[in-house]
Amino acid sequence: MNFEPLKYIYLPSQNAAAYTLLLLHGTGGNERDLIPLAENFGKEYNILSLRGNISEHGMPRFFKRLGMGVFDEQDLDFRTDEMVAFIKSIASKEGFDITKLIALGYSNGANIAGATLIKYPDFLAGAILYRPMQPFKEIKSAGTNNNVPVFFSSGRLDPTVNPNDTQTYLNNLKELGFAVDYYDIPTGHNLTADDIKLTAQWLATSFK
Repeated sequence: MNFEPLKYIYLPSQNAAAYTLLLLHGTGGNERDLIPLAENFGKEYNILSLRGNISEHGMPRFFKRLGMGVFDEQDLDFRTDEMVAFIKSIASKEGFDITKLIALGYSNGANIAGATLIKYPDFLAGAILYRPMQPFKEIKSAGTNNNVPVFFSSGRLDPTVNPNDTQTYLNNLKELGFAVDYYDIPTGHNLTADDIKLTAQWLATSFK
């Protein structure tokens, strides 16, 4: 397979044993977008922020879609493999522990983070999914995940995500063995201070 490198920013912490927050932006974002958000969680984390390799009318994305809420699953499958291979290829160069990677994804970024959980269940130490949708119509176990903790927040007024689909996705993740903490935020597709506060509490509890 012909994988392409991804543009990225890596910001190391001063802690040699640090977890790394893998930042994955939404449609139209870039590798700088989520860094200010991640800084809310303290300086003890490394930050690895990626830019998606797909361009949709000039807007960066992590994988193609066929329409609003309709994913090109073949491309998603390929781009998930590409991203994981890329992260593995730069881990030693940048000096982060690949076993201590916590994905933090918003919207499109949350969806490729979810695809990574499903395709590579033992790759991530944890995942933060903001406003996600189920990445594949059919999901099944690809191996064991050792109860990987997952933060999942939806927007109660989000016009882009069907609440019934959210519940199905939650149930599927739990059936696959992920330890999911679910939060239904009274907002739309946008992120709020509640997302940040709840994430900080979740990180402190899940990764002491």
